[in-house]
Amino acid sequence: MTCQDYKTVLYRQEDGSWVAEIPAIPGCYALMESRDSALTELENVFSLIAEEYRKKGQPLPADSTEIINA
Repeated sequence: MTCQDYKTVLYRQEDGSWVAEIPAIPGCYALMESRDSALTELENVFSLIAEEYRKKGQPLPADSTEIINA
């Protein structure tokens, strides 16, 4: 699985920084100054977490994230 196999949530904080996260994977998020750098860093974080799961012989969690426009 790759980062693109998961839904990504991207939002801007009050201080202007950007958060990119994959809700399906605990701890898989990045906080950066720009939208693009947050998305790039999220891919790096995903790779590190995926490697940890591989080392433990565990599959990555399935993406059960739902997008709801309330």
